[in-house]
Amino acid sequence: MAIQKILIVDDSPTERYFLTEVLVRNGFSVSTAENGEEALTKIKADKPQLILMDVVMPGQNGFQITRAIAKDPETQDVPIIICTSKNQETDRIWGLRQGAKDYLVKPIDPQELLAKIAALS
Repeated sequence: MAIQKILIVDDSPTERYFLTEVLVRNGFSVSTAENGEEALTKIKADKPQLILMDVVMPGQNGFQITRAIAKDPETQDVPIIICTSKNQETDRIWGLRQGAKDYLVKPIDPQELLAKIAALS
């Protein structure tokens, strides 16, 4: 099934705007959340087909939210791509262990992001 609905979870308005622009221009339907708690509420209300997850956010971090989504039977089938400024290999491995399908380091390259999304479809 082709991915259409994407949820962007990032506390940076600039990053949310940038990712939304890239995705909408490429035909995706996008919703956003400013933090993990808001993301969990939105996922329950209107399940996305993909989540782009920041790591460093107020409240629960992206690793914690990714783990919660991956462990919940209702949401565990939603793929997550972590999009973060944390560029250490240990962070990448930890993110994937929490249940993320992929890991991108900011600044996000639009072509790389679209390729990763296509690979999940």
